[in-house]
Amino acid sequence: MGFLSILKNKRSPDFALALDIGTHLIKALIFRVEDGKGVVIGVGKEVQALGDMQSGAVSDIEGVVRSCEKAIAKAVEMCGEQPDQVVLGIAGELVKGSTTTVNYERVKPKSKIDLPELKNIIQKVQWKAFDQVRKQLSWETGHSEIDVRLINAAIVDVRIDGYRVTNPLGFQGKDVSISIFNAYAPLVHLGALETIASELGLDILSITAEPYAVARCMGVEDSLEFNAIFIDVGGGTTDIAVVRNGGLEGTKMYGLGGRAFTKRLSDMLSVSFEEAERIKIKYAYGKLPAEMMHRIKDSFESDCSVWVSGVELALEEFSQDDLLPSRILLCGGGSALPGIKTSLLSTGWAKDLAFAKKPKVHFIQPENVTNIVDESGKLTTQQDVTPMALANLALELAGGEDILHGTLRRAVKLMQY
Repeated sequence: MGFLSILKNKRSPDFALALDIGTHLIKALIFRVEDGKGVVIGVGKEVQALGDMQSGAVSDIEGVVRSCEKAIAKAVEMCGEQPDQVVLGIAGELVKGSTTTVNYERVKPKSKIDLPELKNIIQKVQWKAFDQVRKQLSWETGHSEIDVRLINAAIVDVRIDGYRVTNPLGFQGKDVSISIFNAYAPLVHLGALETIASELGLDILSITAEPYAVARCMGVEDSLEFNAIFIDVGGGTTDIAVVRNGGLEGTKMYGLGGRAFTKRLSDMLSVSFEEAERIKIKYAYGKLPAEMMHRIKDSFESDCSVWVSGVELALEEFSQDDLLPSRILLCGGGSALPGIKTSLLSTGWAKDLAFAKKPKVHFIQPENVTNIVDESGKLTTQQDVTPMALANLALELAGGEDILHGTLRRAVKLMQY
């Protein structure tokens, strides 16, 4: 019996693996399911070789497999369990996430909405979104026939004649509006991850866009009052997700992360990349002499300025129609650099964006991830949030679902093949 089946039937606990294949670091979490929560019992981390990943995407499958094996072996050694199913995160500049809204005028407004009509509306939304993302990726890559796959979908908003509902079945009305968030990735990226899982002897429970997982990790998707911008600063990419009124509006990624700062240090100090990485980590946690701390801070200023300009560009699209959330939530190993938070708190970068008020910046900590309990004692910093978010999403995918989300899931399945 598979992991999903065991979860749904609430039988004896089983084990699964959350695998965050980052540009710099692979993070493997082994967790068991207990009373609807994921209990992390094994953690393994392994530094990637420099050429194995580029901007969040796999560039050397064989090299990544070797590093994954080492990270998983460390997690297995800690807990003594060897899972056979995995939830994988995917990132990179060509992973696209956006919310599409379709307004549907019903011919018979006095009749009640039934399941066939609901399926028809959802399919219209999905095909419209699919067409839009293919055109966008074709324009960005210069390839007219890029093969794209849908990886995640979530219903953000349903309204009937302007009235928000959680389940439209049985309602009457003329105008139906459904908004659905979709995340897509090129087949070449998905294929690489599928090959990695196969080489590792793992069955794929899910492949998910990492900013989608992070945006849902705090369990706020049902809160209409929750608004925030999630920023995950990884080694090679920065992933951004905008949540308004509890719904994920869209995601953006750009190819600038912690490695750019490491490269700057390597050049400035004439040391190896590996040594520069060690120095950068000490700098992030204030463990260097004051003179060196000041020198590195000055050196990183231009990189921080470029990085925050990327955030500004990513958020421009979201500020065109509505005010941006003023709450910014940071995670990822790169977010530990002092200049990252300082740059976001500066006023210059945000002056042309439609913020309701001056942004406030907070870090997401491991204890903020809902439904995940760390029994290993190894998940202590914001770099651990993303793999925990992947584990949390595995629980969510396996849980019960209502008719509306079940209909969406079936529509997604049809579009994935």
